[in-house]
Amino acid sequence: MATIALPAPDTDGSTSVERAIATRESRRSFTSKPVGLEDVSQILWAAQGTTHTRDGVEMRAAPSAGATYPLVAFLEVSPAGSEDLEPGVYRYEPREHALEVVVETAVHDELTAAALEQAVVNDAPVSLALAADYDRTRRQYPEHGERYVHMEAGHAAENVHLVCTSRGLCSCPVGAFSDTEVNDALSLPDPLESLYLIPVGKPPANA
Repeated sequence: MATIALPAPDTDGSTSVERAIATRESRRSFTSKPVGLEDVSQILWAAQGTTHTRDGVEMRAAPSAGATYPLVAFLEVSPAGSEDLEPGVYRYEPREHALEVVVETAVHDELTAAALEQAVVNDAPVSLALAADYDRTRRQYPEHGERYVHMEAGHAAENVHLVCTSRGLCSCPVGAFSDTEVNDALSLPDPLESLYLIPVGKPPANA
């Protein structure tokens, strides 16, 4: 698979965590302006990027039970969603901080249909999708593995929403979708299962 290197993430932004929390809100309206590679880089790093190494394990931006890291982040790019990326689906590779091309054609209509034709998905230039391999965590935590995976998805998603706020982007959590249809639209391989969609874009002029 072809890979695309991402710009290094900014780890010293000008917006405080407190300010981002205070001003974060779900925003469902976007302009048609494309989302640049620097914003994509920051969003994906906030979701699943590596931050440091501990005991030989590369730790990520979102906490994970036992550092099992069951989540995989995908980026769906609409036909006019980015000046830097072709329409399609990309898989984020945390170790390389790079995108791996998964689907080389637009799947925006399919993803919108899978999300019950919600305008927030249809209108977004790009959407982040979080998928999970539950067995990565269940093997270590048979009784509570599923709970931990869902907790981790929440941690990663909140990172994304706060980073979007700090960068002047709009984002919205979406959980109403057909799991099977999202899996198919994104060409998720077994055993990954879709968990969370986050449409992202720039705010309209009157926002």
